[in-house]
Amino acid sequence: MISTKPDLNTFAARIRKDVLAMLLKRGYGHVGGSLSIVELLAVLYGKQMNYRPDEPHWEKRDYLVLSKGHSGPGVYSALANSGFFPKSWLETLNDGGTRLPSHLDRNKTPGVDTTTGSLGQGTSIATGIAAGLLREGATDQYVYLITGDGELNEGQCWEAFQYLAHAALSNCIVFIDENKGQNDGKSEAIIRHFDLAEKMRAFGFYTQKVDGKNLAMIDDAIEIAKNQKHQANCIVLDTVKGQGVPFFENYAGVHSVKFNSPEIIEATESAIRELEKQIDE
Repeated sequence: MISTKPDLNTFAARIRKDVLAMLLKRGYGHVGGSLSIVELLAVLYGKQMNYRPDEPHWEKRDYLVLSKGHSGPGVYSALANSGFFPKSWLETLNDGGTRLPSHLDRNKTPGVDTTTGSLGQGTSIATGIAAGLLREGATDQYVYLITGDGELNEGQCWEAFQYLAHAALSNCIVFIDENKGQNDGKSEAIIRHFDLAEKMRAFGFYTQKVDGKNLAMIDDAIEIAKNQKHQANCIVLDTVKGQGVPFFENYAGVHSVKFNSPEIIEATESAIRELEKQIDE
């Protein structure tokens, strides 16, 4: 874990600001799903995860698997603000030869444990890592798996969840970012998920549902999950796409935004200025 724990509110503001800045510079990118996991990432990298920025492959580290790999800008920002690589790298997002491609790549970015982006596959990877850690006797290491509600349209997710529950792999904490949207529109209109918390309980998970904007609630839920050793763990996060930026929370095309209009550019720049004020307070 980082030696000096940041204030989580400030840490979240830094992550959110840098996500906006890098996507604005790039001119396009996955705004909605990157912003909806900012609070979760702040709690994980700012408090809960065990890692060493100067030793990314440290054998005793916790693992983060971002199954919804298109939200990589959020993870890149968290990694840069945790000291894994210089923040100047954020300006190279998706450039030719960059160490920060659009979707996460474990061979390019320090601190990234799994290559993801083909939706659903990260759930199986995380399950395998969790099972492997327990077989090696690493009972104090955790795998943090982040999925999206839209991603759960993929059957592979449910196959992985079934095994996690069957094997009672409590060392893998599944986070469902229920931001209620996906590439083609509202999740409810595409494939209705019904009650995700109840579905996960029916699968055999110890399931909690919390406000995904509330840092303290996320932190408390993780603590509860860590102290629960008899079932697989799931935390459903009630979020919105574009979280923390009112303009994007209400922007219909927030899943993947092109910064090609004065309105979008000004709203983004204004949000960055407001976040900078929060950071400086």
